[in-house]
Amino acid sequence: MFYSVLKMNLTCQNRFPLRQVCLVRQMRNCALLWREDQVQRLHKLKTRKSHHILSPDICCASAITINRTRNILKLDLNLNLLNFTFSTKMKQLNGCHEKLEESKPQEKTRPQHITVAVEGNIGSGKSTLLKHFENLPYCEVVGEPLDQWTNLEGHNALGLLYENPDRWSFSFNMYAQLTRIDMHLKPHTLPVKMLERSLFSTRYCFVQNDYLNKTINPFEFSVFSQWFDFLTSSGKADLDLIVYLRADPSVCYERLRMRSRKEEAVVPISLIESLHKLHDDWLLEKKYPVPAPVLVLDANHDLDTMKEVYKFRSQEILCGYS
Repeated sequence: MFYSVLKMNLTCQNRFPLRQVCLVRQMRNCALLWREDQVQRLHKLKTRKSHHILSPDICCASAITINRTRNILKLDLNLNLLNFTFSTKMKQLNGCHEKLEESKPQEKTRPQHITVAVEGNIGSGKSTLLKHFENLPYCEVVGEPLDQWTNLEGHNALGLLYENPDRWSFSFNMYAQLTRIDMHLKPHTLPVKMLERSLFSTRYCFVQNDYLNKTINPFEFSVFSQWFDFLTSSGKADLDLIVYLRADPSVCYERLRMRSRKEEAVVPISLIESLHKLHDDWLLEKKYPVPAPVLVLDANHDLDTMKEVYKFRSQEILCGYS
């Protein structure tokens, strides 16, 4: 029995840790000592006259050797059990660590270039919002090209539109669409680019309003729509966020009267009401395609309150930059 256990331990020694290999070697040495002791014992037995009487010294030495061997075997088995238990626990801990790493929320990285379109009715406060953010070190503002609309090689296109929309709606909106795509294509010089309106509000609010009021005929509307589809399908007019400044038509009309732009002197409140409904249809009711998430802000408050709103909601407006 001893030799079979010893043989099993010796054949498996390559799989044991260094400490266990040392123990196996000690067992081998003990076994050799025990064998040498047995040989001496037999030799002494042969030389004694009475073979049935064993020397007390020999019996004691044999018992000590056998007890040591048994203790080593027990220690070896205990070490194997401890090694197995330790390995099992380590596997469990590693599994828990992997699950913990997987459950950790991934940190969201902010994109390098963000385009935000500030949308709203005439007089909703878009220029005020842009002025609030224009001096930030990571934000650039692209306002509406009023100077181009009011002086196109000496022609006041915006003034002609308000004076005679039946005649100039298609011409002005085609030119406005050209200047809008130019705003979208302007290279980023800072992480956040804020646009005063976008190519999409030109189509879904202003051109749609002209079509519904029949200041643009179906043929002109089809021409404009095909140009719009071509420009937006190129991916050059993509947006990351739309900030909708929603104000009541009466509030917008009062602000329009107070700022006294000469081109807007003939704007009727019916136009403000129509544009208000179309903005709601587009950005709230989703009756027309919305190219980006929409952040709706109540713009009915006075200037000081709106500045506080912009300060409080700045991280949302700037898509994480603040």
